Amino acid sequence: MPTNERPNILLITSDQQHYSTLGVTNPRLQTPALDRLAAEGTRFDRAYTCNPVCSPARSSIITGLYPAWHHCWTIGVKLPEDTPTVGDVFQEHGYRSILIGKAHFQPLRSEPGSESLECQPILRDLDFWRKFTGPWYGFDHVEVCRNHADESHVGQHYAIWMEEQGLTNWRDYFREYDGRDVPSGRRGAWELPEQYHYTPWAAERTIANMEECVAQGNPFFLFANFMDPHPPYLVPEPWASMYWPEDMEPGRLVPGELDGMPPHFRKTQERKPDFSMYLEKHCNHGFHSHLHDEEQLKRDIATYYGMISFMDQAIGRILEALDRLGIADNTVVAFSTDHGHFLGQHGLIAKGPFHYEDMLRLPMLVRYPGHVPAGAVSSALQSNVDYAPTLLSAAGIEPPGLMQGVNQFDTWCGGAPARAHALVENRHQPTLVDLRTLINDRYKITVYRDAQYGELFDLVEDPGEVHNLWDEPAAAELKSRMLLEFVQAEIQREPTRMPRIAGA
Repeated sequence: MPTNERPNILLITSDQQHYSTLGVTNPRLQTPALDRLAAEGTRFDRAYTCNPVCSPARSSIITGLYPAWHHCWTIGVKLPEDTPTVGDVFQEHGYRSILIGKAHFQPLRSEPGSESLECQPILRDLDFWRKFTGPWYGFDHVEVCRNHADESHVGQHYAIWMEEQGLTNWRDYFREYDGRDVPSGRRGAWELPEQYHYTPWAAERTIANMEECVAQGNPFFLFANFMDPHPPYLVPEPWASMYWPEDMEPGRLVPGELDGMPPHFRKTQERKPDFSMYLEKHCNHGFHSHLHDEEQLKRDIATYYGMISFMDQAIGRILEALDRLGIADNTVVAFSTDHGHFLGQHGLIAKGPFHYEDMLRLPMLVRYPGHVPAGAVSSALQSNVDYAPTLLSAAGIEPPGLMQGVNQFDTWCGGAPARAHALVENRHQPTLVDLRTLINDRYKITVYRDAQYGELFDLVEDPGEVHNLWDEPAAAELKSRMLLEFVQAEIQREPTRMPRIAGA
């Protein structure tokens, strides 16, 4: 299509957001900007991550590949810089390709063979970041921020911006780096003034880059990443006090529900669990006691909601900028997150290798006036590995055969479902923590490497996932059928980078 008719692409993500935390589905939460997207577009209520860990999920979003193929298979593993990305393809077709906010494609340690720009001391080398704005992973322009709340991983373009805003003592608000990342103990209200927070920074830089593209007449693919509501549960006022803890409803552990689950689930409810059989050199997310004080969890949820509402205000500024620039009708806006979060459900907090809906399901909204139905809700299965090929298709660009994600553009526009199932990988230690999940319209099955145990849930009859059918004799035929579907899904997801062009 002609250059001036090609749509802009704006992909907005949060970090570690539970699928239920949208105002349109949760009356306790105020998210007017996201509610606006839902009213003017379609909400997809069966969206899933392809990996419930930050780096692999984000790498899949920009590559259209599952972690087993793009090789960033867990946190602390680098996405190879020669991996083709959706940004490369957009650039080849005349688009500006821009990344704002969280990247997390590289580890916090730099070692030979896994050199990283997202590690100390480079993170706080502001002279380096003043000179470096890309190209990087297919984005010709990047402005990045690595930390959550007051973590010591602060620096990069966000720290430069804080100094430009006059906050020269910004280090006072963040943990000092000493080779570890010891929690500060801050919780709830953060003394950092809200105008210096990374949430308004991400919105401001997103808007500035959109304005520049419009002024230059360039269509853009802009990946805007917010760092919240990932813990620590810490946010400036007035957001820290926006919600009352006594109004919060934590998830619950149903008595006896873990009896039929794999052994590491039950260990989470011990005060000093022994997870040594699952641990190697590096720490595994979630392998710790998940016992918690309910009153503190209510306070944490109130802060978590405040972080989301703060982010929503920033997203509202971005949507208003699209209107002001006159490009809202010609911009595909998609919103989602990398993976979910536990807020007490099944007795769990934060994250880990527990493939419940709370961890795998995503909030997801898409708006494209005149193409995507307004005010609709779709139960068509979605995966974040699908974003790359789908957004290319929305721009009239043929997705390359290398990408494994499904082109969902017709489904986004109200057509038939494009997926029969969603696949999830999770390997934090390849020989100790390696599991796969398949979800179809009704059932979910999880298989563990070198283990006889597993999980099988009927999401229609048992939406709370409290009754594992894996060892139920009455579910033996269903289990067999799901395992065969799993094998077929594994075969079908192989990419086809090179087309067949000859008979020999």
